[in-house]
Formats: sequence, C-alpha cells, structure tokens
Amino acid sequence: MGNKRSDLVVEINILNNEFYWYIALGGSIGAAESYINDYWRTPDLTKVIQLFALNQSVMDSMETGLASFTSPIKKAFHWLNKNTHKGSKSNIVAHYDLGNDFFKLFLDPTMMYSSGIFYQPDDTMEQASTNKLERICTRLKLRPEDQVIEIGTGWGGFAMYAAKHYGCHVTTTTISEEQYAYAQQQIDNAGLSNKITLLKQDYRELTGQYDKLVSIEMIEAVGHQYFDTFFSKCSALLKDDGEMLIQAITISDQRFNSAKKDVDFIKRYVFPGSCIPSINAISHSLTKSSDLRMTNMDDFGMHYARTLNEWHKSFKNNIQAVKAQGFSDEFIRMWAYYFSYCEGGFKEQVISVSQLHLVKPMARVPMSLVALET
Repeated sequence: MGNKRSDLVVEINILNNEFYWYIALGGSIGAAESYINDYWRTPDLTKVIQLFALNQSVMDSMETGLASFTSPIKKAFHWLNKNTHKGSKSNIVAHYDLGNDFFKLFLDPTMMYSSGIFYQPDDTMEQASTNKLERICTRLKLRPEDQVIEIGTGWGGFAMYAAKHYGCHVTTTTISEEQYAYAQQQIDNAGLSNKITLLKQDYRELTGQYDKLVSIEMIEAVGHQYFDTFFSKCSALLKDDGEMLIQAITISDQRFNSAKKDVDFIKRYVFPGSCIPSINAISHSLTKSSDLRMTNMDDFGMHYARTLNEWHKSFKNNIQAVKAQGFSDEFIRMWAYYFSYCEGGFKEQVISVSQLHLVKPMARVPMSLVALET
C-alpha cells in the first residue's frame, strides 16, 4: 500500500466476492463487516490493521466514491446515539450489559477494563492492572481521611483497591445494571460496604464535594458534545483544593475534528455514542468550563497495545466458553476485530492513552516527579 515497513508483510485470503462490494459501499466499516461475515481471513489481523493505519490516506480514500453514499446513514445512526441522559443508558447497555460472565472470560481477576501498566516484561495482566491502580492512588496521594468520588465504577476494581489499601472512603457511580450488581456483591464480600458508597446515577446527577476525583477511561463514552458538561461537573464535585486523575484514550489533535464527525467500526459496532478526545480538546474544555488546571500527563499507549493483546489471547483461549454463553460466530469475529483494531491503532500511535493529573486553584502540588517506567 505504499509504505516501506518491511515487518508488515500481511496475508489476506478472500473467501467471498461479496467482500469487494462491502469495501466499495462501506469503506473501512465495510472491511470490518466483511470480516465479521467471514468473507476474508488473515493469519495476523492486528498486522492488517497496522497496515491500514500506516496508510491513512488510502483508508481515507476508501470513504469516497460509492462509500460516500452510505456515510450520511452511518452519521445519522451515530447522531441518534448521542449521550443524553436516556442515550447514555442505552449506549452503556449496548456494551457493558453483555453480561459479567462474558467479560470474566478475558479480563483479569481485578476486572479492570482499561489499560494496564507493565513495569516488567513478565508482568501478568493482573499485575499490570494493579500497577495502574497503585499509580493512580500514588499520584493523588490518597489518605485515610480523603473523600473520593469515582465517575465510572466499572466492576468496582478501583474503589475496592483504594478503600482497602489506602483507607479512604470512595463514592462511585455506574449506570450499568450488570456492573452495579457485580460491584455491590464484590464490595459486600470484601467487607468494604462501610468504605464504599455505590451509586447508580448519571454523572450529571452527582452532588456533594470531595477531596479527590478519579475517572478511568470513562470520558470516551461522554461524547464530544458533553465534554464541557463533564469537566464542569468534575470541577463542581471537588473542593477548592481538590485533585483529579483521569485516564483517557486519546487521538492526535490533528485528527480529532474529523474523527469526532466520522463513524468508524468502534462507534458503529462496539461503543455507540463514543468519541475519543484529543489532549487539546480536553485542555480547551477544561479552560472553557472549569477552574481545573493540568499539572502532569503520562502517555503510555504501547502499554494499551500489550493490554489488548493479553485480552485477545484470553478471549481466544475461552472461545468455547463464549459459544456456550450463546454468542454467535459473527459476534466472536466482531470482538476479534475489535481487539485487533484497537491494538493496531495503539501500536501505530494513531491513538494513545494518558493519565492526566488535574487540580483546583487552591491545591498545592509537591515539587516531585514520578517517572513512568517503560
């Protein structure tokens, strides 16, 4: 495709001529859909995605011609999935309420569905998740007297880690019924119900004032129309000397404006209503809608590539269990494409992931540097 990366020699086997129509009419989404339909196969799907990423101009051209006629339909579909109060609930259900037993098949025992941090080559996925949680707690210098608010509970991993290891009180919220039920059971089983308040509320409905705020890869589900609303609420929830740690998947500033309008495979099939922010988009929103300022940013995109590879391996090792839960071959191929699509994007730095430390005006951050080991 015009790039000289010799390590990216890929093999694609076309099994059905419908593949060509899918590409012509659907562009990059057509490539994904034809894979889901088993119209083509490859020994290394991630490398195919990397090749796509390295030839972005070619991929962009795939969205022209006949594919341009279907683009308005895809954009209309995405617009209908806006993250209003009602829309957010529907979009969360579309992904996270597939069932806790499904996610257990590829997540590590912490049930953290976000990038880990691998300090050592032989770190397990569970260790990488724990490294990430410890880094967040260390960055915020959590203390037993701290009142912490978390936006986006997940399955309760951060709340339980912070409460157990740092003694602080954590109030955490989710709008997923499945995650709420699982997290509540885990909290009760761990004897942490006196340290953790679990809510089932939209972040826009939260009240109170807290010392620290944590949000791990939740902003991607907010939607770009609501970035200002999100950061305004975060600011309002923090005391005048409060601090916040957000972990966010990011896209380059140069591609953000086009990406927020376009509908790719992820928006269409995996995370309806989502939008990956850029660092500049976050900074602009912070300035416009809050009194928060950024004091530190750690970027560790290659750790997410490793995380996705670990998830994908676990998923493949449990294919029979996935099928036993009633999921189809098309569903399995869609998830394989999802894992590889994201891993390839991180490997070629089309997307990355960062931890951002944000503080309120009266916060006084010590003059110390905490290096991110790689």
